[in-house]
Amino acid sequence: MKSRNLHRAATLALVAIAATGSSAAAQIRVVATTPDLASVAREIGGDKVSVVALAKPTEDPHYVDAKPSHIVTLNRADALIEGGAELELGWLPPLLENSRNSKISAGAPGRIVASDGVKMLEVPTSFDRSKGDVHSLGNPHFMIDPVTVKIVARNIANHLAQVDPKNAATYNGNLSRFNAKLDAKYADWQKQLAPYRGAKIVTYHKDFVYFAERFGLNIVDELEPKPGIAPSPAHLAQVIGKMKAGNAKVILVQPFQNRKTAETVARQTGATVLDTPEQPGAASNTNTYFDMMDNLVHTLAGGLGAQK
Repeated sequence: MKSRNLHRAATLALVAIAATGSSAAAQIRVVATTPDLASVAREIGGDKVSVVALAKPTEDPHYVDAKPSHIVTLNRADALIEGGAELELGWLPPLLENSRNSKISAGAPGRIVASDGVKMLEVPTSFDRSKGDVHSLGNPHFMIDPVTVKIVARNIANHLAQVDPKNAATYNGNLSRFNAKLDAKYADWQKQLAPYRGAKIVTYHKDFVYFAERFGLNIVDELEPKPGIAPSPAHLAQVIGKMKAGNAKVILVQPFQNRKTAETVARQTGATVLDTPEQPGAASNTNTYFDMMDNLVHTLAGGLGAQK
């Protein structure tokens, strides 16, 4: 029923577009599924692009609320950036089908899959839905690994150059500047977290595995017993036991996750719950990818340092 209603709304919206017409824009219209991808696209595209994100900063990227306005946005897009690795599998396909835009169809220059070329972690050897919301192509939460983000930025620059060849030099120049800034920031982030290499942490979902591997942190467990499955009392008891045995003193949560559950576990383990959103704009003064990572690293270093 929901899919049928979305299709009906899409038809009405696209009819309205055809009736009113659309003026040619000087900028390349880029749509990103999530704010982190949108932020990187702005860095690479500069003033040659206009960028919008479909997901809100505080929204779970797995379960974005698909709206008719998203269909209109996609219909007008010159390029679409998706995370890939099945991150948006539950909501993006029907929007794309109803958008009727060949510029962003699979294989088109305007279709940018961020995960292309990324060394994926946690790729399952067999696909079994009983293990929860497991992604057959691997864990899709790679954007908080600053080294991997270089691959994503290159993917964006390459595709923008295909969509808009006359500005290819601009995109490549912006990419070089982005990489230089990322290298400098990465060195700073490493320095901030270096005293806590090997520190034991707990996360709500399997969304910090790339960050933990890059910065040498040890994820003891997740509050979810399986990805996408709500925590049960029995599982939380096991997590509490592991935290006490391993002296894990911080729990990381994102805005759309159940903080009260994390606080319950924290009270029984003497841990601190840290708000560590992975999207620009979810916390105050974090409008860019760099701001978001600064906030994440600062918050985690502060939380770990307070436990020493």
